[in-house]
Amino acid sequence: MGEKTKIAVAPAIQVGGSLFTPGQLAVMGTIVGPDAKIEMTPFKQIYVEIPLESRDAIVDELQRSGLEVYPAGFVTKSLIACNFCRGAEEAGLDIAKELNKAIAGIETPTPIKVGYAGCALGTSEPLLKDIGVVKMRDSYDIYVGGDAKGLKASLANLLVSELNETQLIPAITTLIDFYKVNAKGKEKFSKFVNRITLDQLRSVVEQGDGGNVSINYIC
Repeated sequence: MGEKTKIAVAPAIQVGGSLFTPGQLAVMGTIVGPDAKIEMTPFKQIYVEIPLESRDAIVDELQRSGLEVYPAGFVTKSLIACNFCRGAEEAGLDIAKELNKAIAGIETPTPIKVGYAGCALGTSEPLLKDIGVVKMRDSYDIYVGGDAKGLKASLANLLVSELNETQLIPAITTLIDFYKVNAKGKEKFSKFVNRITLDQLRSVVEQGDGGNVSINYIC
């Protein structure tokens, strides 16, 4: 038995949610082999354990089928998005795809889950994620510190509101970078938020934005 490695596999972000085609499932089942371990995760990714020496070939085949492949483990997970029930344009499908490209696979002290909802219905449960984004008409609100695990599960708190498309991704990546640098060991993001405080995180986002655009802060 050779060395094994894990990859995270997910369908593309699209209207309708996390949709696999029969062909994609067939490709996955065929190329990973009968002995592969396949795990469905709570962040809409499938973990697949595969031979290390075959990793590049397997990743290439999966991507050709239209699937997306990310690192497993202590990284920012691919964006956990809603079903875009209000339509691609109104719910912000394009910005969600761009946000996913910017964050997915960033190495972090503990796994980070980022949720995106295209409206206030919040079907992707963004307030239970480490970082949640909610589109409100033509602007975006960011929530931080949600935690769905344990008997003391907690909702995320509103950090900033009424961001435009150009502000959103820099604000999220600034938060992730600040967490990477300032977390204590394997400190969970929700505990990090409580220790650092919302006020300091707001200041970090403002500095990361360069002070060029006004951001509404919630006190």
